[in-house]
Amino acid sequence: MSKVSILKPSGQYSDIPLYSGKISAGFPGVVDEHMEDTLSLDQLLIQNPATTFFAKVEGDSMIGAGIFQNDILVVDRSLTAKDKDVVVAMLDNEFTVKRLRTSGGLRLQAENPAYKDIPITGESELVIWGVVTGLARSLR
Repeated sequence: MSKVSILKPSGQYSDIPLYSGKISAGFPGVVDEHMEDTLSLDQLLIQNPATTFFAKVEGDSMIGAGIFQNDILVVDRSLTAKDKDVVVAMLDNEFTVKRLRTSGGLRLQAENPAYKDIPITGESELVIWGVVTGLARSLR
């Protein structure tokens, strides 16, 4: 089960140069060597700063959704979770990140076939803490 640790944003964000062209992920292309603008990662990843928090992932239950161990999730508490959203939830007093499924019965769905869905019954205490809207990952 992928669990999350809640992180508090700290410090100031920096504006980083934004390359104005596109970088090919297929065949190499011509590189245009000028920077057009700057981009602050908080502007890119955070729509509602007052209701957004970060969470660090532990585990591999969401690898099919492209969420891996040590990724930092961007989670917005102001959004109402709907079917198929990836959410940070507190299930029976433990945080987890899963896909919320409401069709066919309320459940939390892992994105790894090694894990079963978690049905939400009257015996479970579920609180949706927020909807995952983005993530950050270090490639090194």
